[in-house]
Amino acid sequence: MTIVLSPSPEGCSRAVKAIEPGQGVASKATNGNGHSSSTRAPYPDGVNPVLETSKWAVGEIGLVRPNEDGIRSAATFIHEQMQREAYVPRTWRTHPLHICPAEPFSWAEPSTHACLNWIFLISSLNFSFWSELEGQEGRYGVEWRQGWNSDRMVVHKGYWSLVAAIDRALEEGIPITDSTFYASEIRCPVPLIEHVFRPAARSVEGIPLLEERIRILREVGSILSSEYGGSFCGFIDVFRRRYENRGTALQLVKMIADTFPSFRDEHVYEGRRVYIWKRAQILVAEMWAAFYPEDASAPHPLFPAGPAIHELTMFADYRVPQILNHLRIISYPPSLVNMLNTRTPLPSGCAEELSIRAASVVAVEDVRNEILKIIAAVDNAPSSLELRTATASDRTLAVSSVLIDFYLWDLAKRCESQVEDVGRVQSSKMLPTHRTRSIWY
Repeated sequence: MTIVLSPSPEGCSRAVKAIEPGQGVASKATNGNGHSSSTRAPYPDGVNPVLETSKWAVGEIGLVRPNEDGIRSAATFIHEQMQREAYVPRTWRTHPLHICPAEPFSWAEPSTHACLNWIFLISSLNFSFWSELEGQEGRYGVEWRQGWNSDRMVVHKGYWSLVAAIDRALEEGIPITDSTFYASEIRCPVPLIEHVFRPAARSVEGIPLLEERIRILREVGSILSSEYGGSFCGFIDVFRRRYENRGTALQLVKMIADTFPSFRDEHVYEGRRVYIWKRAQILVAEMWAAFYPEDASAPHPLFPAGPAIHELTMFADYRVPQILNHLRIISYPPSLVNMLNTRTPLPSGCAEELSIRAASVVAVEDVRNEILKIIAAVDNAPSSLELRTATASDRTLAVSSVLIDFYLWDLAKRCESQVEDVGRVQSSKMLPTHRTRSIWY
């Protein structure tokens, strides 16, 4: 995939555009060193280019900024809430729509393969669920069980409409998580895919970007079928062999971005490539959480030498930035506030959109660092002998940007539904989410 600059839409700053393979390149930007911006520069192990390039983008674009006062205030609130709610990796297994692997873990267990292939498909299609009909009955939704263990039928909306559609298809006997199936236009024709994503009776719109979702199904399915034995489990096998069972979460993220173009969430601004990798990172984070051992001291089955999950960033979408601004963790200039309030579309890669996403990455990392300071202060207190015995990795895990993102996404949804407010911490008015239609998030 190559990246070229595109004309700016009215009301927005310079935009960048991702050009799909085979479309050609209209122009080629270069960075300050004279290297082509279409070349993906290597980063050493342990260095996440998402964080490094987002820091640069925040300063270079100069629109959305992390708010130091808001970060300190919100960090205390987030840390207390995550402790109070016992927000841990295994919280993932409690959602009624999730397909969970059996325990104890075994590579030979069919549910291990089912879960991995399910998470990969969900992550491949995990983008663009916002609707102009938000809060209205006619918004796209999928009618299915409230969960695998429930007979109650409900209409799932937003991200959960995707999950419900995949679960419903599996219950109907459609092997939709089989990559050899969805790669084939014969075995899995377009009308069948349309059936899988059919809307609830009262929905007046379909799932957004259906054609793009079908294209991605064919792309990732073909890659898995031709190179990895026809399943995402085969891809994980190659990862394990490549790193001799010592690979980290970030190394897996990089391998995913290298292998699947539709996960390559990268943009060029002023001649420099900015990495965001929302879906690649959340794919790995979901696997990390789904297979997190009941005994936290036991090796993780996917990352026996340690996942180093703290090397991943938050997942820059449209929902988490909304709650970050609400909590005053990031600040928007008046011009951007006006764009959001008037529902002005922001093209993928334009300065405003890229600034929102990059600042979110940096700000959540700042929140994480602030929470680490809070924990360190407790560790050094005379009465904290028990806490001081915890290892550094335990404390780092407890405040990974991954878990902070999971918590903030859930908080944003609860605030949207008016189930919860954040009255215990300084906040600003909840603004609409930014409106960008893309396959990246």
